[in-house]
Amino acid sequence: MKIAVLIKQVPDTDDVRMDPETGTMIREGVGAIVNPLDLNALQAALDLKAASAEDSPSEVTVITMGPPKAHEALRECIATGADRGVLLSDRAFAGSDTWATAKVLAAAVERTGPYDLVLAGEKATDGETGQVGPEVAVLLGVPFSTYVTGLSLSGGKIEIRRMTEEGVQRQRLPFPCLLTVLHALNEPTMPTLSGKKRARRSEIPVLGISDIGLSPEETGLKGSATRVVKIAYPTISRSTEMYDEKRADEGIDRLVTVLKDLAVI
Repeated sequence: MKIAVLIKQVPDTDDVRMDPETGTMIREGVGAIVNPLDLNALQAALDLKAASAEDSPSEVTVITMGPPKAHEALRECIATGADRGVLLSDRAFAGSDTWATAKVLAAAVERTGPYDLVLAGEKATDGETGQVGPEVAVLLGVPFSTYVTGLSLSGGKIEIRRMTEEGVQRQRLPFPCLLTVLHALNEPTMPTLSGKKRARRSEIPVLGISDIGLSPEETGLKGSATRVVKIAYPTISRSTEMYDEKRADEGIDRLVTVLKDLAVI
């Protein structure tokens, strides 16, 4: 079985800054980590690899789109157990929304595949949209499922459990397919020393826009179907009412009134 894992390097901070002119995130000077849910997707791929038969071993390829520093994220995944990494990096990709990002990732999956299974985290901490995975599946023309909390192989298909508003839903999907996963699926393992040594020696190919057969009009800001037209920063304002001990009863009555107005009590 050949498995592709789509990962993203995200800011390792809550202090995210936005460019007010382009509406894109400013990533320079900010520490970065692998998106946490993507580590669950990677672990699922590694578990399937460990369970594969010796006469038909699985191969795990990790793919990411990002700047050159995203090499670090790919090497971390290789150190954890992935077989190889592919970096999609080109100035033409800058400013891509979820749809343009999905086009790049889908083209890369087709370019480096074919794959039996594509895995990804349900969403990224720097976007919270949950759109890229399903969009990639649509572009690839394969069935997909989201909010996956359990999976197993059975009869040449993959059986999954997924969370819904009504409870737990069970599905059986044929290969090839795409799944986006939640934290409840598993507990990601840590990179090993031998894995880190292998990761340092690994050659990670860098694919640009021409390598995956796309045009500049299909990616980046030009290929994005959505735009951030306005950025607003929330402000927190407080007004304080002070009651001394002589007006304690008045203060308590006032507090009860405010809580009732807020439907707290």
